[in-house]
Parts: sequence; C-alpha cells; structure tokens
Amino acid sequence: MPTTASRHRVLSLLLVLLVATVALSGCARVRAALAVQPDDTVTGQIVVATPETGPDDPGPPITLPPDLESRVDVSEYRQDGYAGSVLRFDGLDFAQMGELIGAAGPGRDAVRFEMRRAGSRVLVNGAVDLTTVAVDRADFQLKMGFPGQVLESNGDGDSSEVSWTFTPGEVGDFSAVVAYPDPGAPSPVNWTLGLFAIVALASGAVVLLAHRTRNPPVSH
Repeated sequence: MPTTASRHRVLSLLLVLLVATVALSGCARVRAALAVQPDDTVTGQIVVATPETGPDDPGPPITLPPDLESRVDVSEYRQDGYAGSVLRFDGLDFAQMGELIGAAGPGRDAVRFEMRRAGSRVLVNGAVDLTTVAVDRADFQLKMGFPGQVLESNGDGDSSEVSWTFTPGEVGDFSAVVAYPDPGAPSPVNWTLGLFAIVALASGAVVLLAHRTRNPPVSH
C-alpha cells in the first residue's frame, strides 16, 4: 500500500514541474493529463515546454531517476512556438511518482498539494503560487480522470473528470472530492465467499452432531 506521504505527492508532479519551468523562464507551457487507476497506479502524459528560441532549442531539461528511465518515455515536444518534452508513463505506483517528482527541480515552496483517502472517498486539495509569473505566453493546465464519481470540485468537468487552468500572476487553488473504492479494503466478494464458507462449515457440523445424537453407536 502507498504511504500517506506518497499519496500526497502523487499529482503535485505537474505543479512542481510547472514551478521549476517558470524558474527557467517567465513564460511556459505545462499541461498534464493524468488518469488515476482503480489499483492506485497513475497513467498519463505531461508536457513541459518554454517558448522556442530557435530550431535547435531543446526546451527545459528533464532528468529522470535511473530506476525510472525504463518506465517513463521522454520525447520531443515542438508545437505552437514552444519547445520541450513530453513525459509519458503507464502503471506508475505512488512511490514511483514521488521519485519522478524529485527529478523536477526546485520551487516546491510555491506548491501546496494534498490527496488523501477517507473511506471510499478521495479528497484532493491544493494551491500553486504563480504571482511571479508573467502573463505573456503562459499556459498551465491540469486534467485528472478518476475511476469513480466526482462528487464536488472547483474545476471544470463531468462525473469522472476534472480540469483546472491556472492563471499567471495569481494563486490558484484546486479541490475535488471523488468516490471510488479503496483498493486496500477487503473485497466484498471475498468477504461474502468467506462468510458463506464459515456458515457452510458450521451448518455441516450441526447436521453431523444431530445425526450422531439421533443414531448413537451400538455397544456390544
């Protein structure tokens, strides 16, 4: 099971990358599309780019932890005058997401993020301080999909997906309450089967005892 700390870090990856990119340039594009899976793994892609300065401009550097190099695909991004990278990953657990965050660079003081479970609900809360970011050519977006129903949020979306667009020059907050089963909780099917087995064994014992009582062994 992921620890509470790793749960809190899961989706702050986008925001850490965002702040680290802003530290390199006053203008940036950071777009993330992340899907939380029922088994508490994360699949998605993240674009990190800055305005292109020339045809050979690679954009902001991305360095992955050695043990994640084979799990995260990094490819070139060049679109709308921006240059950078696209990070694509599939099936990363919360601890691995935490490792990926560590590769993003400085600037975490400007980010507050919390994701915690309360029974069958997941609560998402946080904020990112973009008060020092120039408005010109700034594009910061977060999109999250969940394997359940979004009960409340301050973003835009539907019953299972929420998106936020952060405004440069402001502190942007985000929140959501999502309902989906805890993968670490006992399965209702397994619990039912286990209960059925216990009842069946108990019933069998009662029947056997009653049979022996009615038909005692004949003594010679």
